[in-house]
Amino acid sequence: MKSCIFMTEEGATYQPNTLSPEPDIENCQVIGFAKGKNENEAFKSLIKSNDYLLNTSFNEIICIELKNEDYYRKATYFYLGEYK
Repeated sequence: MKSCIFMTEEGATYQPNTLSPEPDIENCQVIGFAKGKNENEAFKSLIKSNDYLLNTSFNEIICIELKNEDYYRKATYFYLGEYK
């Protein structure tokens, strides 16, 4: 089984404590995580367990296979405040 992350470049994001009425960060938004024997099966699994996604205005979803099955526990965290 492949572990996949699903993201979109659609939508908008604001910085914490922003005063701007306009979005001020260009980024990707995580839609969800799912597993399947291939990307198509993982996407079907994502939709099956999160059917509300079909009612959103998102259209283009990007799938990237996560090579590390234990991706969350083995993640490396960075804090921008340490570099300011």
